[in-house]
Amino acid sequence: MRHRVSRNRLRQKPAHSRLLQRNLLTSLFLYESIRTTKKRAEVIQPMVDRLITVAKTKDPMNAIRALNQVLTHVNASRKTMEVFKQRYAARTSGFTRMTPLGSRIGDGADLVTLSFIDADLSISSPEAAPKKEKKVAAPKAAKKPAAAKKNISTSTVSSLSAEASSEA
Repeated sequence: MRHRVSRNRLRQKPAHSRLLQRNLLTSLFLYESIRTTKKRAEVIQPMVDRLITVAKTKDPMNAIRALNQVLTHVNASRKTMEVFKQRYAARTSGFTRMTPLGSRIGDGADLVTLSFIDADLSISSPEAAPKKEKKVAAPKAAKKPAAAKKNISTSTVSSLSAEASSEA
C-alpha cells in the first residue's frame, strides 16, 4: 500500500525535468532569487537544503565534486562553498523562502519568488525601493498680455543689425 507516500515531481519527461531542476538550482545559487511557478519551487526547495548541507558537512574536495554533479555553472558551486557555507553555518535547514506573486496572465499558473533567507538582494521589488521626493513646482510668473508683444518685421531686424555693425 502507498498510504501517505508522496514525491514532488514535474510533469515533463525525466531528462527534461532533471535539466530543468539543475538550471533552476544554478540560477538560484548564482542570483539568490528566482521567479518561477509554485510547483517548480516546491520541487527544488529540498534540493537547495541538501546542497548547502553537503557543502557544510563534507570536506571541500568531495563537496565540490557533489555540487558540480548538480550545478551547471562553476561560479554557482564556488559561491556555495565561499558564501553560503559561511552565511548558513548556524542554520541547519530552511535556507529559502517562497513569496507568492499571484498568477501568470497567460495560463493562470501560480508564480512565486524563491529566494535565500538573509540575502542582500541588490535588485528589489518596487515597493521596497526608496521613493523619490516629488519636487514642488515654483509658481509660474504671470504672462504678459498678447497686446504688449511687438511684431518686428524682418526689415526692422535687418536695419537694427546694420546700425549695430556701423557703430562698432
